[in-house]
Amino acid sequence: MYTLATLPGDDIRSIMWRFADRFELQMLVQSVRAVARGPVARAVAEGARNSHEWTTKKSQLLKAFDESGITAVFMDPEYGGFIEGPKNFALALTAYELSWVDAGAATGSLAGNLALEPIHERGTEEQKRTYMGGAVPPQQGEDRIQYRGAFGLTEPLPYVGVETGMLGGKVRVADWSADKEPVLQVEKRGRFITNMDFANFVCVAVESDDDRIKGSCMIILEETDPGTFDRGAPTLKLVHQLSSTRDPVFNMKVPASRIIGGYTVKDGVILPNFSHAEIIDPVFKHTRVTVGLMTAAKLVSAVEPVIRYQRGRFRGGSLEPESPRYKLGIQQKEDALHRTAAVWAAGEAASSLGFAAARLFDELDPMEKEKEKYFREQGINKGRAEFKALMKIQQDAVNHLENDDDAPIGDPMIQYVITDSLANVLCPATKLWNTGEGATVMREAVSLMGGYGITEDCPGFLGQKWMDSQLEATYEGPEAVQRRQLSITMTNKVFLTQFGNWIQRLENLSLTHSDMGIKSLVSGMKIWLETLDYLQTHRDENNTKLYSSSRQGVTFAMADALCWLLSSYYQMEDVLQLLQKGPENAAVAPNLEGYVAFFKDLCFIQASRAAHQVAQICSELYYGSASTLPESGDILTPLLQELNANIAGVHLAKDRAAEALTMVMIPEALDYPQ
Repeated sequence: MYTLATLPGDDIRSIMWRFADRFELQMLVQSVRAVARGPVARAVAEGARNSHEWTTKKSQLLKAFDESGITAVFMDPEYGGFIEGPKNFALALTAYELSWVDAGAATGSLAGNLALEPIHERGTEEQKRTYMGGAVPPQQGEDRIQYRGAFGLTEPLPYVGVETGMLGGKVRVADWSADKEPVLQVEKRGRFITNMDFANFVCVAVESDDDRIKGSCMIILEETDPGTFDRGAPTLKLVHQLSSTRDPVFNMKVPASRIIGGYTVKDGVILPNFSHAEIIDPVFKHTRVTVGLMTAAKLVSAVEPVIRYQRGRFRGGSLEPESPRYKLGIQQKEDALHRTAAVWAAGEAASSLGFAAARLFDELDPMEKEKEKYFREQGINKGRAEFKALMKIQQDAVNHLENDDDAPIGDPMIQYVITDSLANVLCPATKLWNTGEGATVMREAVSLMGGYGITEDCPGFLGQKWMDSQLEATYEGPEAVQRRQLSITMTNKVFLTQFGNWIQRLENLSLTHSDMGIKSLVSGMKIWLETLDYLQTHRDENNTKLYSSSRQGVTFAMADALCWLLSSYYQMEDVLQLLQKGPENAAVAPNLEGYVAFFKDLCFIQASRAAHQVAQICSELYYGSASTLPESGDILTPLLQELNANIAGVHLAKDRAAEALTMVMIPEALDYPQ
């Protein structure tokens, strides 16, 4: 019987997460890990999280980020960065490694990138050179101040996080002399703004309070601008204390050239080239994925401390060193092992989903630029005209997927529509499932440590990670925001056609890979698809549509169900990737069969749980939407029966995974301080 030899290392992960051929990313992982398990871990172990204030110890992390290259990860080489092309996957790896130890440190690092995102996505060339180039740490011999930024979107309570379209910040014309650039008066009060202790520029979202300015926009404020740049009171967080968070107040005069993306003047009115919504939409389209991976890292990082605690639980007494109780401790009991395997399985699924989404956005970014170029050349303007053009292309995309999914796509616009439809699902799904279900599973990991789990010196900082995960579930929109987006994007015909193709592919794979729960996942996918079709085509006894934007009890539940399926699907994809590419790696090949066998068992565990979660949700919606069975006949019962048949062997998979946990070799101690 092949089993797990050691905990999976970078050779395994680089194959599963598709960066084995990217040396710069492998070096990035090593560099970030050294910071995470060195300065960051020491700061946590020495109590740096015990203060809301930005302390000297915390500020030392900024220097560590600069020296390790973390600060420059986001920048393009022309502005001083070192990674060519899109950076979504690189930033995902960075967030994952930092969150393995402390998510507050990850947030502090990523918040600087978030401040630059509006400039990167919509800024003028001058703005990009100034702020992106200026954010790179000065090189030896350079005499300049390094830019560090903050992103000022949310308003003070009670409006904080209500809706990104509701802005309290205002902008007016302060001075507009003939032949001179307008000077703007910007007023903004922020809430939960990260990096404010040390930010020297802030990108704020404001709306016009002046007939001479149209609509909303984002504006760059610098601390040296005339007026009030009040960093505000520290937010009294219970979590993420290694990041700086304050409630700032701004009332400043700035030149109109600070409007992100520039502006034009028509009939004496300043017209920003981009509204604040047009700026933050592409920003949030990317950044939610990294937040989801921050929670995923916590789950996988919990495995080693839990195993060590379980084995050493009874050592130090009068037990014989060779006795099973001394060697295995709590691992003698099936419950502890099965629960640990379930935590690990969820962590694998969350990681696979998040990294798949990050890779997809690296593919999508250049396609977005080509799409915008194509529409400009065709004279198609933003808004309704662009929407109508995309709708026509969507049907071509569906035709391609239905007729020959494996054929190369010659039309770049069809490729864009296909990729974009998937990205619009994976981004909110990653944020929703990883942070929501992740917080629940993290609580399970903490409970496996007994009372030790909620102490400050718990190995792996599991108690702090559990608390941190609660905040991550609200970052960049709480669960309701993600469910709302999913309820729209998951009904896109292009996505649903891809989803149907996945089912066919998995059914074929199940013939040769019957030991990883593929059939149970397929059953769950069919149940979800049939239920969605029923809900979209039927009405309740009051003649009201079952699936509509106002029925969030239906749409949100279906969004939750889909997330379970997506995470399990991409977990399987990563294991199949390891099975295919592992033999090519000399370091992995000798123990490959053991790793694959173990990961297949985790897939089976997770797929079974995912399918049953879907079955529960869909059964309630399908059967509970009327007082009698659906008139069209009961199509769900046969699928539910099929699911029950397809979980055959899942408990055996749990037993095998449990046994592997008793034999896997782990280091004598964690590689970062407690």
